Amino acid sequence: MDAFYAAVELLRRPDLKGKPVVIGGHGEPGVERKGPYSGRGVVTTATYEARAFGIHSAMPLHKAYRLCPQAVFMPTDFAEYRRVSALFKQCMRRVSHFMEDRGIDEAYLDVTDVAGESEDLGRELKERVFAATGLTCSIGIAPNKLLAKMASELQKPDGLTILGEADVPSRIWPLEVRKLPGVGPVTGRRLAELGVQTIGELAARPLAELVRLFGASHGEGLHHAAHGRDEREVVSEREPKSRSRETTFSADTSDWQAIARTIAALSREVAQDLHEERVRGRTIGLKLRFANFDTITRDRTLAQATDSSETIRRTAFECLSRVKLAQSVRLVGVRVGNLQKIAT
Repeated sequence: MDAFYAAVELLRRPDLKGKPVVIGGHGEPGVERKGPYSGRGVVTTATYEARAFGIHSAMPLHKAYRLCPQAVFMPTDFAEYRRVSALFKQCMRRVSHFMEDRGIDEAYLDVTDVAGESEDLGRELKERVFAATGLTCSIGIAPNKLLAKMASELQKPDGLTILGEADVPSRIWPLEVRKLPGVGPVTGRRLAELGVQTIGELAARPLAELVRLFGASHGEGLHHAAHGRDEREVVSEREPKSRSRETTFSADTSDWQAIARTIAALSREVAQDLHEERVRGRTIGLKLRFANFDTITRDRTLAQATDSSETIRRTAFECLSRVKLAQSVRLVGVRVGNLQKIAT
């Protein structure tokens, strides 16, 4: 989906279309924030107009404000994003049941055995998604997941891009090496030190050199990815391992009541996620990050799996009792793991 969270907000606020809009932080859903942003929140996403100012996801909101003070800042509303996400994924499953969910705004679809030309299926899917949500999406069609992912990024927004293996030298190799999935900041810096700036320059490096520099697994992965190779299959059913929610306080706090209220609220949110996904969990965990960024976790495994918010809250408080609150708390998280599907 194209700038998904921001696009959903623009459905509610069509007057903001064409303006720089930044989504992130807390507040009342649908209500923009006025004035300088001094909180600790980070950018979740931004419209393409805001990205033109250098704003990107995970950037501190106060920095985004400095880059573009005229931008409209909106809080996140994950309940609404999940609702719209379910709509576009229903459209995908009508094309093929072989869908691999990759998060709230992205998924892979295997259309190998679906009748019709791939381009026609892509256009049909774009029409279905727009009819169901009022939003545009960008689709990449390719012989494997790696190239499909990269193709989907080439013509955003509202793109439909087809890539074959023969297109890799002309359309993939000229791209910056950081555009390659699996090349993060650390790997990107190491490649830059070697004089590798593009994916083509990475593809030209001998496999033995990459293995020596990055290890067998990562080195081979970089080599294959740079040549557009990917043997991963679309996994249509993935067993969930855990569900969690966390929040960062606007200011470090030692207020036990504030921490307790937050744990209770997060417990309710996790319980709702479990209920919606028809799963229960046996292991309840608590995460605390202190002012000095030290992070600790405590957990307890129950005799029976649960999706009860009261049970999750009570167990999280038991975990809290095993922690010495010797300094202020920056972040609190609640997690439920060891999940089991509820029999239907």
